[in-house]
Amino acid sequence: MCGIYGITTKDENFIHQFIKICKHRGPDGEGVWSNNNITLGHNLLAITDSPTHSKQPWITPRGNVLIYNGEIFNYYELLEKYKNFIPTTTCDTELLAWGLDTYGIAFLEHIDSMHGLAYYEKDKNKLTISRDHAGIKPLYYAEINEGLVFGSEIKGMLEKVNETKEVDDMALFCLSYTGINLTKNTLFKGIKKLLSGETLEYNLTTKSFSIQRNIIQPSSTKKFNKEEFCNEMNIAVKMCSIGQRTIGILLSGGLDSSIIAHELSKIKSSISTFTTSGPDAKMASKFATKYNFNHREISIESKTFNDYWGDAIYSIEQPEYTMSLPMVYHTYKTLSDNGIVISLAGDMGDEMLCGYIEYFDTRNKLKKRTTQRQLIDYWLNYRHSFVNLFTVDSKYNKNDLLDELIGNTFPETIFNPDDIVSSHMMIDTYGQASEMFFPRTDKFAMAHGIESRFPMATKRFMTYCMSINSKYKIGFPFSSNSEKNNITKMIARISYKDILSDEIINMKKLGWAYPDEKDFDFINTWATKYNMKIREK
Repeated sequence: MCGIYGITTKDENFIHQFIKICKHRGPDGEGVWSNNNITLGHNLLAITDSPTHSKQPWITPRGNVLIYNGEIFNYYELLEKYKNFIPTTTCDTELLAWGLDTYGIAFLEHIDSMHGLAYYEKDKNKLTISRDHAGIKPLYYAEINEGLVFGSEIKGMLEKVNETKEVDDMALFCLSYTGINLTKNTLFKGIKKLLSGETLEYNLTTKSFSIQRNIIQPSSTKKFNKEEFCNEMNIAVKMCSIGQRTIGILLSGGLDSSIIAHELSKIKSSISTFTTSGPDAKMASKFATKYNFNHREISIESKTFNDYWGDAIYSIEQPEYTMSLPMVYHTYKTLSDNGIVISLAGDMGDEMLCGYIEYFDTRNKLKKRTTQRQLIDYWLNYRHSFVNLFTVDSKYNKNDLLDELIGNTFPETIFNPDDIVSSHMMIDTYGQASEMFFPRTDKFAMAHGIESRFPMATKRFMTYCMSINSKYKIGFPFSSNSEKNNITKMIARISYKDILSDEIINMKKLGWAYPDEKDFDFINTWATKYNMKIREK
């Protein structure tokens, strides 16, 4: 995992400064390449090969230039497929460079990856930047006088974009209404983000660009088979276990992380697991003991807020509707302190396996004739019902937000009128997972030199899961007065029923552990003082 940075002019001083600001993203090396038209920079966290063999910017076989942040999980499968590619290293950047030279951006359709990348073709004077199918790796850009500036984080480009001292009105309205900034814009006016699966091609000569998007679609055509599910889960975990660095699992004690830990135990002989203190901790400890994992419980208390709030806010870059930021930051710091460089977690399990209880309401309230706009409107109403952030005096309203999201974030391709629940799951996937969960994890993990991976967010596993009709994923029709039939993640529970304990199989979904209720007086007092300091400034 690394950081990438660029500007479409010769400005090595700026790129060196950008790299310095984001040096936490790559402690194993840095590099800059430039000509009269463009400057590209990179800092390196070496995963699959030594820093010597992984150094970027990478000069491709045809003399083009590649900078790349991410991991190709089907690397070994692609080596078997492309026999005409002769690797000289075990670095996936080498394969990516060859593939882009040989097949152009169409090669991105063949890689199962998490990535933010930039590829400069000298003879065409063309720059391509791309974000992976699930949005695991963020990538930001802005149009400026020199052309285009981009990077893995926002903070390094603020001084290059004139309008960033102003807030983007649409992004702010969306955040206030839903708790997530789902739009293409960041809260910093003038700075945009690539959405999940987007690839932007920029012509440096004309200063014009086009964007195309390639994301998972809910076909809902397959029947469920538990042997097939277990096999696909094993493949996803195996794909995410490649590399030479130490792996740690975020073991919540719940179903998704327990499945991942179980599958990894078949692949690795020594496994470290981590859980935060709270209601899941005992279950996680019991599970880890059974599998003889090297397990550690991370203490979460009121002091955690005080110690890590400032660092968490600096790292996250934009506001979020959650109290968990300092705790997540503290968790990744603990992993790093214990020598972990690669983390595995169960994120995307809820979205792929039908893990949220509100999917029952969607199934029972919405009919097949529901339109794309009606479903997104329904989703916005649900988000707004439990978000109580703040009210903004905005020129925009909910219909404007609907138009924005239909036009960009939630395209028609993720809508299946014959499976409304799966369509809802895809909105959660490309809404809260891609635009909140994954960027947060990237910032906090990279702040401590950790590459975070998510087996359930691999392209192969997502495609497989979304080919299964939602009727197999949640409990059968139930009485409104009965909760016993509100069974989520049925395909996972059935598949692992005879493998994992009944306690894990039957566990209800729990969230992050927060400090005890008595500690909230401390937090409220501290937050009040913090806000007073802001007003004084």
